[in-house]
Amino acid sequence: MSGTRIGIAMSGGVDSTVSASLLRDRGYRVEGFFMLLPVAGLERQVRRVRHLADRVGIPLHLVDLRQRFTSRVIAYFVDAYRRGLTPNPCIRCNLEIKFGALFDAMRQQGMDKMATGHYARILRHGNGAGLHRGLDPGKDQSYFLCRLPAELLQHLVLPLGEWQKRQVYQEAGRLGLSGFEGQESQDVCFLSDDLATFLHRQGVEDRQGDIATGDGRILGRHRGIWHYTVGQRRGLGLPDTTPWYVTALDGAGNRVIIGKNQELFSATVMVRDLHWLAPSVLPWQGLVQLRSRHRAAPARLERAGDGHWLIRFRDRQRAITPGQFAALYQGDRLVAGAIITGPGDATTDPFTPRK
Repeated sequence: MSGTRIGIAMSGGVDSTVSASLLRDRGYRVEGFFMLLPVAGLERQVRRVRHLADRVGIPLHLVDLRQRFTSRVIAYFVDAYRRGLTPNPCIRCNLEIKFGALFDAMRQQGMDKMATGHYARILRHGNGAGLHRGLDPGKDQSYFLCRLPAELLQHLVLPLGEWQKRQVYQEAGRLGLSGFEGQESQDVCFLSDDLATFLHRQGVEDRQGDIATGDGRILGRHRGIWHYTVGQRRGLGLPDTTPWYVTALDGAGNRVIIGKNQELFSATVMVRDLHWLAPSVLPWQGLVQLRSRHRAAPARLERAGDGHWLIRFRDRQRAITPGQFAALYQGDRLVAGAIITGPGDATTDPFTPRK
């Protein structure tokens, strides 16, 4: 450990700051790296991160990733909403920016390893490394890392994987660091305004279309499909004896599809671009998490052809949302991630293989 150079991605928050301190105390030669991104208040963030790096006693590098972030993350985000999908920019950013371009910048500066303040764990598995859930169930962030390259894991250090959030705040207090209350990172760092205002500024215009049931009955008009997401109830303006919910978005037809609550449930999910982080044997069976706040549920995975895969859950799951990501776990180990394209055949028994 002595002499090992490690770059820590610093955000100005408590997690990355405490992580930097912990690594320094373990004997690493720690250097901080801050990403310059197209976000509001950037100059204020830079001043804060410089101050925190000085307090921890490590040098700080500024890495300008504004252009790459705009082309790889913001463009993806805007395009997904245009097509009626619900994107996850954090997962995209982790792959393309934080553990992509920033990691490359660290290596160019001679760093041996990379560290972040994510609540997840890296454990040894034979000659390799595996990504596991963090031990604080309320803060586990492994889901957001489901698209990382498997080979990166051997170069990654996650100091907070076994920590509880309250312990991190206590450690910050012990170090004499303050001002972190209310500093939790927001879900979408580049949204300084509401989603509608941001998308309008990006050239996404409202385009009216039909609100229709699954069997084709037109019940109303919408002002643009990107105002809606699967599972949404509010804002439809369609009173009935039982509530209507958005069950799908038809980007090609510019339609919002609605139905009753029971129509939101499906035992099967279709995914594409399956990415493995660990060796696995097919047919695979384990736990699948469909979004960051979804409780992972038992499921099995099978090929569906044409680059797609079918996930069959033991129990029906609510609000399958195209554009989001499915994370596959074996116990608490993250083994794969894939992009959700929509529900599969919800009428089949979930554990009966297709013929």
